Amino acid sequence: MAEENKKKSAPDDMPDWSAYRGVMIFIEQRAGSAKSVSWQLLGEGRKLADKLEVDLIALVIGHGTEQLTKDAIAYGADRVYVADAPELKDYRTRPYSRVALHVIREVKPEIVLFGATATGRDLAGAIATHLPTGLTADCTILDVEPHPSRLLLASRPAFSEKMLATILCKQYRPQMATARAGVFEALPYDAARGGEVHAIPSLMDEAEIEAQVLQFIEATERFDIEEADVIVAGGRGLGGPEPFKLLQELADALGGVVGASRAAVDAGWIKHAHQVGQTGYTVRPKLYIAVGISGAVQHVVGMQNSDCIIAINRDKDAPIFKVANYAIIGDLFKIVPALTAAVKAKRSAGKQIPQEVAD
Repeated sequence: MAEENKKKSAPDDMPDWSAYRGVMIFIEQRAGSAKSVSWQLLGEGRKLADKLEVDLIALVIGHGTEQLTKDAIAYGADRVYVADAPELKDYRTRPYSRVALHVIREVKPEIVLFGATATGRDLAGAIATHLPTGLTADCTILDVEPHPSRLLLASRPAFSEKMLATILCKQYRPQMATARAGVFEALPYDAARGGEVHAIPSLMDEAEIEAQVLQFIEATERFDIEEADVIVAGGRGLGGPEPFKLLQELADALGGVVGASRAAVDAGWIKHAHQVGQTGYTVRPKLYIAVGISGAVQHVVGMQNSDCIIAINRDKDAPIFKVANYAIIGDLFKIVPALTAAVKAKRSAGKQIPQEVAD
């Protein structure tokens, strides 16, 4: 009889996941300060939760998390689960995954999202293995199907970044994914929003944790292009590595960092850590200045959500001008130094840059 029932059941029958409801976002923090991708994912999670008509849930793990908890609600969370303990101050896989697994098993969210950062990837992988469930990595588009499937449509670049693959997790819950920073937009901060706060235990004593954090040393040349408010990026039009010094001077004057197109990185003119685009970083700065960048679609998808885009190129037909707010056609070797001088002059006069430029 049991064998007959097996035959009658189609292999792709959808299990009953009615006990799983809600969209959960892991709020990544370091030294009490949240990574911006966490707020961006709350913004996107709000859309998914509204489509599914469920709560948006934030998971906060750390020590001294009172402000993070308030911020999570202000950025859109309906419920916040908080594990606050000295042993959770710094990220370590075992204690963080133990807490996250406990919360996920108790709360049963149907979707759990993490930033595609070193921490997010490590934690998400550990959790997915133990649940077990599927995990889609490095997503750039997230959507959901309505009832009855309620499937997460997690899309990510594939086939050498030339196509987008949409991956489904039909047979397991929760559905999990990591998402790139800079792709999604955080909601406006609303301090008046209300939400539930649930305290949860850390579940591990310090003595039980094998890995110990002896010291945290900040990099002497810290560079985080995903978090930058201002990016001055260079491409093949620079002609070599030396002109990047001009871009660095402008970036320094604006309080920003230097980015690059894939062509410049492949040519060996600058390190991959500066690369913006499908095969590099997706960014969302307040100001993006594209210098000598033609505007190939692989680069544009990584910076098109910038608040203000200024493109400098000798070619009046360069595709980059289609996404730019301001176009400057001419010799970058004259324009960039002139811009740097103008910014420095305004700085010395007490003007605010780059907000004035972005406005």
